[in-house]
Amino acid sequence: MDLAAAPLSARRRDFYPWRLVATGLSFLFFGIGGLLLRLVWFPLLSLLPGGPLAHRRRVRAAISRAFWLHAQFMYRTGVLTFEVDGAERLGRPGQMVIANHPSLIDVVFLISQIRDANCIVKQGLWRNPCMRGPISTAEYISNNGSPEMLEQAADVLREGQTLVVFPEGTRTTPGQAPVFHRGAAAIALRGARVITPVFITVRPTTLTKAEPWYSIPYRRTQVRLRVGADIDPATFNADAPLPIASRRLNEHLQHLYLKELASS
Repeated sequence: MDLAAAPLSARRRDFYPWRLVATGLSFLFFGIGGLLLRLVWFPLLSLLPGGPLAHRRRVRAAISRAFWLHAQFMYRTGVLTFEVDGAERLGRPGQMVIANHPSLIDVVFLISQIRDANCIVKQGLWRNPCMRGPISTAEYISNNGSPEMLEQAADVLREGQTLVVFPEGTRTTPGQAPVFHRGAAAIALRGARVITPVFITVRPTTLTKAEPWYSIPYRRTQVRLRVGADIDPATFNADAPLPIASRRLNEHLQHLYLKELASS
């Protein structure tokens, strides 16, 4: 009886109409969650004792927890399955966490694994009414492409914060290899104590670049995050000026991701 129930449950969770509804609910709850954080939870956190640093940590922890709950909602409703390998090595002082960016939900899964993380986010999110409050209160960094942004990002690493960066700057085009911009490497060489790569696979692909939310795959998506071996930025900084060292590091990261994603 139990053996028959498991395949039946799997078929129900792969049921396309239900997954379409659950995906729509996921977007709805994500927006509502962002507004509740901004209008209710963050004001309550501001009443707790402690200075700006303590408040920022609480805000980031609240966002991390909200993202964890959102990931659980998508899993429990059958939208997707997910697996995270090596999460215990994320969240160290001065650590720059880099990741490829195959899907819109990558940041949800990554931030959900780090209690106190800064993040470089695309500039357009600062105009999003649901996201503007959380990202500004958490003191995330806007990816406006300016030299000042690079220094700001390097400064948070020097302060001992964990910084999450997607070197592509936008989601990967389906069917193409990720292409990293040199800005992430320049930030790492300026301020990171350690670089930790995270390899993300999303199969079948979903919520890719220019893909509407309702264009869901024929079966449940499987999301996997795998934390790779640490990279010491000092090995690239030792005997070369910053522009050359940035190019070398960026090429190293590019080749590393091509190799690791091809074998995933």
